[in-house]
Amino acid sequence: MADVTSTPDDSHRSSSPPPQETAAAAGGSQHVEQLRKMLFRRMLVGVNDGRYFLGLFHCVDKQGNILLQDAVEYRSARHSSPSPTEQRSLGLILIPAACRSSCHVDCSVEGSMSLLSL
Repeated sequence: MADVTSTPDDSHRSSSPPPQETAAAAGGSQHVEQLRKMLFRRMLVGVNDGRYFLGLFHCVDKQGNILLQDAVEYRSARHSSPSPTEQRSLGLILIPAACRSSCHVDCSVEGSMSLLSL
């Protein structure tokens, strides 16, 4: 049977995280709340090759990849086509952060200003 004893160093430890971790978590939760307000809003995402995707914002992961549902792809048509852009329905898509060149959310001016801090 092992003997469990407390040392003087253990007496000052508490279960709460250090102040800098608490501040980081509080800042992170503000960003999470802002992202929750964007859920299921229309989002237009541009990628490096000139295409645009319009869909409902579904989620974003830690790496910045965006999931859009009911997405439609828009791209420049060939010169021989009468329409300046072509479109096709895609459904649920993941747009990698490395490919993204722009991102616009359909929301109020106040909402747009608060998203600039993300």
